[in-house]
Amino acid sequence: MSLSEKSDFTQGSIIKKMVPFMMPILGALILQAAYGAVDLLVVGRFGSTAGLSAVSTGSQILNLATFVITQLAMGITVLIARYIGEKTTGQIGELLGGAAAVFTIIASVLFVVMVFLSNPLAVIMQAPEEAIPLTSLYVKICGGGIFFIVAYNVLSAIFRGLGDSKSPLIFVAVACAVNVVGDLVLVAGCHLDAAGAAIATVAAQAVSVILALVLLKKRNLPFTVSRKDFRINKQCKRFLKVGIPLALQEFLTQMSFLALCAFVNRLGLEASSGYGVACKIVNFAMLVPSALMQSMASFVSQNVGAGKEDRAKKAMFTGMGIGICVGIIVFTSVWFFGDILTSAFTTDASVIQKGYEYLKGFAPETILTAIMFSMVGYFNGHEKTVWVMIQGLTQTLLVRLPFAYIMSIQPDASLTNIGLAAPIATCFGIVLNVGFYIYSNRKNNK
Repeated sequence: MSLSEKSDFTQGSIIKKMVPFMMPILGALILQAAYGAVDLLVVGRFGSTAGLSAVSTGSQILNLATFVITQLAMGITVLIARYIGEKTTGQIGELLGGAAAVFTIIASVLFVVMVFLSNPLAVIMQAPEEAIPLTSLYVKICGGGIFFIVAYNVLSAIFRGLGDSKSPLIFVAVACAVNVVGDLVLVAGCHLDAAGAAIATVAAQAVSVILALVLLKKRNLPFTVSRKDFRINKQCKRFLKVGIPLALQEFLTQMSFLALCAFVNRLGLEASSGYGVACKIVNFAMLVPSALMQSMASFVSQNVGAGKEDRAKKAMFTGMGIGICVGIIVFTSVWFFGDILTSAFTTDASVIQKGYEYLKGFAPETILTAIMFSMVGYFNGHEKTVWVMIQGLTQTLLVRLPFAYIMSIQPDASLTNIGLAAPIATCFGIVLNVGFYIYSNRKNNK
């Protein structure tokens, strides 16, 4: 079955193909970020300060699991796009069956860890003492629904690999609406505080999974999946070879963010809550670079499969240009109006001020990440995920984390200085990626 013109990235205007493909991904990411933002906003307005801290800390733990799964599933996206570019779609059924088996095992492990070790996780995160019970409960409830969270991210990866970024936007939009209603009913209405936010999040993810399965079943797919495909097979090794380095990098990167959260938690309840609010704003600020990275992987992989390397390179630079233009606008908003943005989540003046302090230090990251994520998406599309892992861990472990820690133990620790760790580390990462890009080109030319 031939590709439709819309999902064929190997011909036509790059920007006219990339932007329509990227926008639904961006829309889905915005709605996903809205999950956590709505949780924090409703708890901040109708719950307690301890509940606000619990959602902030608990969502960091949930993000660790979610982001690692997303990166591991990138192997599925890249391989589906590669098989489509190579016109060997018959292998996709076996790929999806193997992926289902692997992710079921992973979800089972996460379930055990988050449900039965929720209290130790809250303590390890150095959640403020008054927020530990609520943090533990939030993590336990999210752990109970981890199968839905894992399934959603795997299904999204499948759709992106097929060149369809609109379907995930549809079912995540419905799920976001469920989450908003759930938060208002359970937190504002039933006064369940952080627990209500967790229940609403899990319910929303369950709805998104059901809808995704319905849409996938109705789709006219260029491959078939048989019962015998649902096992550990040879496709598992290939998609894990692509996904494991990305997942490992994401795991250690998110661990560094958890460590950063712990550094900030030591500064008190107001700093903890302010940092949590700032992180939700940061999540929104990073959406365009993240959308670029995800769409770039599919775009580049399809062109590499079709033997069009020059077009893949042009796509990377096009992505950089788009990201920088948007990044300048986001930087201006965060730098000059950060206090207004944080005030949307809480009425506590001290929490607003602490959140704004962190945003001022973080602001340059909104521009720099557009460059780095476009390069990372390019390398992912080439299955050079080992390099992506190396550069990510290098900048995180050698620059971001040490800098943030040193800033956090100063006598008058400033959240602005802690926030600076991100853009400084990204500058270092860009230098590494440019060097590897030049090296790779010279090696290929020889």
